Amino acid sequence: MDTWLTMDTWLGDVVDLSNKILWTYILVGLLLFLGVFFTVKTRFVQFRMVKEMVMLLVQGTDRTDFKKKKGTTPFQAFTISTAARVGTGNLAGVALAITAGGPGAIFWMWMIALVGAATGFVESTLAQMYKVKDKDGFRGGPAYYMEKALGMRWMGVLFAILITLCFGLIFNAVQTNTISQAFTGAYDISPFWVGSTIAVLIGIIIFGGIRRIAVVSEFVVPFFAIIYIIVSLVVMFFNIGALPEVFSLIVSNAFGLQEIAGGGLGAAIMNGVQRGLFSNEAGMGSAPNAAATAHVSHPVKQGLVQTLGVFTDTLIICSSTAFLIILAGVHTSSESDGIQLTQLALNTHLGDWAQVFVTIAIFFFAFSSLLGNYYYGEANIEFISENPAYVQAFRVAFLIMVMVGAMSELEIIWALADVFMGSMALVNLIAAALLTKIAVSALEDYQQQRKLGKDPVFYKDSIPGLNNIEAWDKKPKRSEQE
Repeated sequence: MDTWLTMDTWLGDVVDLSNKILWTYILVGLLLFLGVFFTVKTRFVQFRMVKEMVMLLVQGTDRTDFKKKKGTTPFQAFTISTAARVGTGNLAGVALAITAGGPGAIFWMWMIALVGAATGFVESTLAQMYKVKDKDGFRGGPAYYMEKALGMRWMGVLFAILITLCFGLIFNAVQTNTISQAFTGAYDISPFWVGSTIAVLIGIIIFGGIRRIAVVSEFVVPFFAIIYIIVSLVVMFFNIGALPEVFSLIVSNAFGLQEIAGGGLGAAIMNGVQRGLFSNEAGMGSAPNAAATAHVSHPVKQGLVQTLGVFTDTLIICSSTAFLIILAGVHTSSESDGIQLTQLALNTHLGDWAQVFVTIAIFFFAFSSLLGNYYYGEANIEFISENPAYVQAFRVAFLIMVMVGAMSELEIIWALADVFMGSMALVNLIAAALLTKIAVSALEDYQQQRKLGKDPVFYKDSIPGLNNIEAWDKKPKRSEQE
């Protein structure tokens, strides 16, 4: 027993040290710097093309042309990535950020989303450009553009291993742990039975492939996200007079003299950026794996759609959770953290029935996240090796981690998630920075076609000098068009 406790303490110390090095000295500054860099290089694409993003997303719901085609629709790809984003990061992660970093952490979540949206555009556009064809349509992501655009397969393999461990295993534990906490708090149900139920349901879906994942995500994510937002808006409407005070508290805590004097400013920034990255995933390299599955006529189209996902996640859903917690006045509570703090906030606003609502919401949010997480792992396992045995082994390991997460402690799981999340973000950000010129060239090509009144179309020779573009046919010659 003493040996086990010693090993557990040693693991905790190693994880804490790794997080301190990654987040204190490297990632916070790098995420903000590159976010601003990509924003400038793309001429503020995340702000000036919002109307285009919404239009493309709405058009992407039309599946008429996709019945005979492989791949997912732009909207389905959006919901797969949003499924991974809109999970415990929105309900439990926001609560943890406020508990650890104070209300000011929310301001830094907003900042990382606003500048990080440009990072999301770059990585998702690159994933579309360098995607490859497979039995379900397409697959791709950072590992693929590291190999094909940079010629660094070793870097792609490293990223593929990190994202498989991070999303395929560690993040599963985070999601199921949150579901377990919610059900234990509301109904005193054994974590074992919670984990077993989730494992069975997830197994039925993931063994059906990307198409089944896309169909389930397309329904679950928008439905429950809209319900949660409506409930949040109702609460805010009845507390509308207090909203200016909430904004003031968030901003003052983000920059306040009291926080600087007490050392709380660093905690607010670090926790805001950590939880913001966990929630919106901009720069982490996960969403591009979903973006690559979409069947679109130009890579920039899906880059823009995925950019909208960053805003949807952080500025709308995460903000809703933050306002609920702060308006309830429970953000100073030391008795609850994670999802139970969000449950407590809604109980305060709406009564005991709200606990049932949050339990159901977190189940579907986290369940949909598990689907997105699974696909990210599968796409990267297939990058390392296309041997089907590896995918089957991954599916088994995935379901085992669902069970482990349901019965584990919250603190060490979130700490491990931060280490792996930070590691894969670091590798992906380096690659995206090196490939900025290509993503910007694709954006310029898209805009030039739009100015001519065309529906933009991309070919492997649309941008001179590109190599290893496999999924985009060459532009037909005029004689062939005629």
